[in-house]
Amino acid sequence: MVNELRTATGAGLLDCKKALTEAAGNVEQATTILRKKLGAKIDKLSSRSAKEGLVESYIHVGGKVGVLIEVNCETDFVARNDAFKAFVKDLCLQIAAASPLYVTRDQVPEADLAKERDIAVAQVEGKPPAAVQKIVEGKLEKYFSTVCLIDQPFVKLPEKSVKDLLTEQISKIGENIQIRRFVRFQLGT
Repeated sequence: MVNELRTATGAGLLDCKKALTEAAGNVEQATTILRKKLGAKIDKLSSRSAKEGLVESYIHVGGKVGVLIEVNCETDFVARNDAFKAFVKDLCLQIAAASPLYVTRDQVPEADLAKERDIAVAQVEGKPPAAVQKIVEGKLEKYFSTVCLIDQPFVKLPEKSVKDLLTEQISKIGENIQIRRFVRFQLGT
């Protein structure tokens, strides 16, 4: 059970044992306990400086799409780690396949956000005001999941978001990891 929980959460052996003991052997409850605990750990790690890392490139078969990405971590030791390299390569594949425009929501220009909000409001004209607000928020969430890398469903595992994948890597490696920037090139655009 401990090994199953470690695989699912990326948490350490002792953390998994304690969570299972606290949850009286219930794996789902132990997962929830670990997610809460790991969330605090990840918040703590995110305040640390990440100045090492990798610049990775990917050219899709046929040479019509290319990606260049910078992902930072705290130490060069982690940057040379095969798991970190595979994670960065997966991010390149994600960008090539899903065409995000920004890394995070805070990078979306306010003008673009206002335009999307106006479009969403116009589409739900005539509905009750309380429903309009919820529908507009839902449409904006959908917009973010198409234009922001961190909010997109991961192409290899659609049930997880890129943010979930990043969180797992941070908890497994134990260092702050930041997706700094990327550029996606496509022939003819």
